Amino acid sequence: MSEEIGNAVCVIIAARNAAGTIAMAVASALEQPQVSEVVVVDDASSDATAAAADAANDGSGRLRVVSFDTNRGPAAARNHAISISSAPLVAILDADDFFFPGRFAAMLEQRDWDFIADNIAFMHQPVQSQRPQLFQPRARQLSTVAFIEGNISRPGIRRGEIGFLKPVMRRAFLARHDLRYNEALRLGEDYELYLRALIKGARYTVIEHCGYGAVVRADSLSGQHRTEDLKRLCAADGAIRTASRLAAPVDRALGRHQRHIRNRYELRAFLDTKARNGGLSAIRHLMARPTALPAVATGILRDKLRRSDKGEGDAAPQADFRYLLTGVPVAQK
Repeated sequence: MSEEIGNAVCVIIAARNAAGTIAMAVASALEQPQVSEVVVVDDASSDATAAAADAANDGSGRLRVVSFDTNRGPAAARNHAISISSAPLVAILDADDFFFPGRFAAMLEQRDWDFIADNIAFMHQPVQSQRPQLFQPRARQLSTVAFIEGNISRPGIRRGEIGFLKPVMRRAFLARHDLRYNEALRLGEDYELYLRALIKGARYTVIEHCGYGAVVRADSLSGQHRTEDLKRLCAADGAIRTASRLAAPVDRALGRHQRHIRNRYELRAFLDTKARNGGLSAIRHLMARPTALPAVATGILRDKLRRSDKGEGDAAPQADFRYLLTGVPVAQK
C-alpha cells in the first residue's frame, strides 16, 4: 500500500436537521487533500439537510449523501457510513462543526497509532477564515485511565472532557476487533467506542496542533440529551466492567465515571419529576431513592452557583477561540 493510499481519509458526518450548517462541514472536509471520501448520513431530517449537503459537492466524486427514512441516532448513522465506505482512515465530523485547513497533514505526520486526535477550538460563531493558535507539535499517548478520568466533569472546568476529541481511527483496527458504535446510545457513543478500543489495546495519540473547529450551540444534539440517555450511558459503563477483564486501575477509574454519570442521571430524574408532577412528588421520588440524595443536593447547589456566575469570563468577543487542550504556543513572528 502506498503512503498516498494509506493516508486516505473517509470523513463521516451524521446529520439531523442541519440544513443551516452542513454545507460548511462538507466543504471543510472536501478541502482537505487527504480526504478520499465524505459520507453524509441524513438521519431522517425534517428540513433540507440532504439537499444542503449535496449543494456543497465540489464535483470531485468524493461526496456521498444517504438518507434514513426513520431517525436512528448518530451511532447508527456512523455505523452505516463506516459500512459503505472503504478508506483506511475514518474521521468523524459533526454536522455543525468544521475542519481548519491542514488538519490531517499535521496528524498524519505522526507514526505508530491506531487513533489520533488533535486539539479543538470552541467558538460561538463559525469563523473558518480566522486561523487558530499555532502550538508546538507535541504528541503524547493517552492511557485508558487518563481517557476515563478526562471524561469526568469537575467544578470550574467548562466543557473540557477528553471525550470531545475527534480522533482519526484506523479502519483495520476497528475491523480486527469488530468495533462499532453502540446504537443503544444517543449520548456518549463516541466515549464508549473509544473506551472499548483502548481496552482492546488501541494506541491513542493526542497532538496539540488544532485542526477542528467546534461551534457551541444550545440546540446541538449533544445539548439535547434525555434523562434516559444518561441512564443508558451509565448502563454501558456497567456492561463494560462486567464483560471485560479490566486491570484494577482501569476498573476503579471506570467505576468513578459510572458513578459520575449515575449522579447526573439522579439529578435529572429528580428535576424531571418536579417539572412533571410538582415539588411534593419530587420529594417523594427522592425519599424512595435515599442514596440519590447527595447527588441531587450537590447537583442543585452546583447549578445555582453556575447560574450566579454566568457571564463571568464571557466578555471576550464571541469569535475568540477556547481550546480543549493546553499547549505551548508557537512564537508569532
